Amino acid sequence: MGYQGVKFKTELIGKEIPQDSRLKKLKYWCKQFSSQGLAPTYNGGSCGNLSFRLQEGEQQFIITASGIDLGDELSDDCFVKVENCDLKKGTVYASGAREPSSESILHFAIYQQRKDVQAIFHGHSKKILEQAEELGIAETTREEDYGTIELVQRVLEILNDKAFLIMKNHGFISLGRTMKEAGSCLKKYEQ
Repeated sequence: MGYQGVKFKTELIGKEIPQDSRLKKLKYWCKQFSSQGLAPTYNGGSCGNLSFRLQEGEQQFIITASGIDLGDELSDDCFVKVENCDLKKGTVYASGAREPSSESILHFAIYQQRKDVQAIFHGHSKKILEQAEELGIAETTREEDYGTIELVQRVLEILNDKAFLIMKNHGFISLGRTMKEAGSCLKKYEQ
């Protein structure tokens, strides 16, 4: 199934563009994902999203905006601050100039469950998906549509303390205590 846009409701509670010194590192990793083919372009945007937690122990995070090409020279307005999410209502509360990534609810749920995770990188690699079993990578039990609560539920079922996992027939999630750790974790599977 192709990309159909953001599937949750976004309530913009502010138009402030995120300001954080770590945006420079996030832009670097966005470029890496694009150049390595881990965020293929689709309708002018990239299939993939990257985020980092703003403060340890809190749920707020900065994530790539929906519909941006991760390979472009990204300005700060290409990122959105997610303030909170209501998983039951499917609502994301955010600040920024754009819609947050279509997987914002998934990032929120992972940050909520895993206090040790400070960065989440989601991308796509046919090679990794095909070799998941051979490489011993945990995989969700069922395929679910991107951006849905059902996908969040499948991921949370297998998350535990894993640093890398596969969403069946979709893509991968790499987690880390730092952006470097989330990006480096991927390298061992991309060989």
